[in-house]
Amino acid sequence: MGLTYLRRPYIRTYNLCFLGLGNVNRTLIGLLRNREQQLREQYGISWRITGVASRRLGWIADAEGLDSDLAVTLRSDPLPNISRAAPAPHVVREWLGAARADVMFEATTLNVQNGEPAVGHIRAALEHGAHAITANKGPIVHAYRELRDLAAAHGKRFLFESTVMDGVPIFSLFDQLPTIQLQGFHGIFNSTTNVILSEMEQGLGFDEALKKAQELGVAETDANHDIDGWDAAVKTAALITVLMNVPVKIEDIQREGIGDLTMQAVRNARRDGWPFKLVCRAMRDGDTVQASVGPEKVLATTPMGKISGTSSYIYFETDIFPGLAITEENPGLYATAYGLLADFVRAVAE
Repeated sequence: MGLTYLRRPYIRTYNLCFLGLGNVNRTLIGLLRNREQQLREQYGISWRITGVASRRLGWIADAEGLDSDLAVTLRSDPLPNISRAAPAPHVVREWLGAARADVMFEATTLNVQNGEPAVGHIRAALEHGAHAITANKGPIVHAYRELRDLAAAHGKRFLFESTVMDGVPIFSLFDQLPTIQLQGFHGIFNSTTNVILSEMEQGLGFDEALKKAQELGVAETDANHDIDGWDAAVKTAALITVLMNVPVKIEDIQREGIGDLTMQAVRNARRDGWPFKLVCRAMRDGDTVQASVGPEKVLATTPMGKISGTSSYIYFETDIFPGLAITEENPGLYATAYGLLADFVRAVAE
C-alpha cells in the first residue's frame, strides 16, 4: 500500500505598511490578527507589519517586522525605542523602501479639492512596486485612471472597496458582471446625515442631533463635509468614475446639504410617511452622466425610506438587471476594515 503525502500550501509572507494610524487602520490590524490562521490555511498568506506612519508618529520602518501590538498602540510622544528600526525616512518613498513594502494601506484624511496627499502616496507605492489599497475617496475621483494604469504598468493592484459603503463589495461586484452596462444608480451613502435626520425625527434640534452623532462616533468634530453633502458627492463621483467609466468633477454634481432642514419639517415629513433622506443620484445621458446629491422626501414603505441610523443603500439600474439593490445594516468600523482586508486578499491571492 503506497504512502499518501499531504502537500502543504505554499505560504508567502507580505510586508505591510500602514499610512495613517487612525481608527480604520488600527481596526484593520486587529482584524488581520483575528484572521491570521485563516489567511495562512485558506489563502497561503502570511504577513508582518514593517511600516507605520502618521502625522503624530512620523515615519517608522523596520524591514524585519514591527510588533503588531506596538503598531496598534503607538499613539504618544515621545516614541518608545523600537529594536532594529531603520532610520526614520522623511518621505513616503524612503519609508516604503526602508520597510520593503509589498502592500500599503492608505487611510489618510479626505481632501475634496484635489485628493492630495493621498494621490501622491498611492503613486509612490505603485512606483515602489507595492500594491496600494485605500479607504480614501479622493484619489478615485481625482486620479483614478492614472493610478489604475500605473498599477497595471507595474503589475500591481490599486484597490479601494472601502471607499463607498464600507466593506460591501460594490466595486468588485461589477468585476463579476462582465459586459454589463450600468445606466444609473441612486442611494443613501452618508451615515452622519442619516443619524442626524433620524434624531431630528425624534424631536432633537439640528445641533443636538449633530452632537448625538458625534457622541456615537459617527460624525467628526468638524462634520461640514457630511452636512453640506460633500462626502456623499465624492462617493457619487467615485461610483460614476469607476463603474460608469465617465470621469466627473465634483463641482459638476448638483449638491445640497441638510443644514437648512428644520426639526419641524423633518418631523412632519416622517409623520406624513415621506421622511427626508440625503439621496445620491446618477443617470447616464448620452456620453455624460447627470448626478445630484440632496435632501429628498422618500416614501417610508420603500427600501430606501426604511434606511436609518448608520445604514446605507444603493439601487443599480443596468441593461440586464432592471433593478439590483444592496442594503447595509448599521455597519461599524470592522466593516470598513474588512473592505481593506478583502482587497488585500484580492491583490495577493488572485
